Amino acid sequence: MTNPDSDSTAEIRVVLPHHLRTLAGVQSEIRVTVQGAVSQRTVLDAVEHAYPMLRGTIRQHDTNARRPKVRFFADRRDVTHQPPDDPLPEAITAGAEPFMIVGAISGG
Repeated sequence: MTNPDSDSTAEIRVVLPHHLRTLAGVQSEIRVTVQGAVSQRTVLDAVEHAYPMLRGTIRQHDTNARRPKVRFFADRRDVTHQPPDDPLPEAITAGAEPFMIVGAISGG
C-alpha cells in the first residue's frame, strides 16, 4: 500500500469529460502528480494547478464545492458524495485505474 505521508508522491491518471478535454487542449486522459495523501481534494487541486483553464469548471471558485452535474468515480465506484479528504482507493494511487470526472446525465 502507498504511504500517504507528506513525502510520498503519486502520479494519478484522470479522465475528463469531452468538453473539459477540449478546454484543457488534451485528447485523452491526463496525468497529475499528487504530493502526500491522494484524495478527491488533492487530485482536483493538482488538476487545477496543471490546467488552470479548468479552475471553476469542476469546483466553485469561492468554496471549492463540486459543481452541480459533475460526478467523481474511483475504481469504478461513485465517490461523489464521500468527504473530499477521504483517501481514494489503492487502484487510483497505484495508477491501475483512473480517477474519472464525469458530466452527469439527467433523464430517465
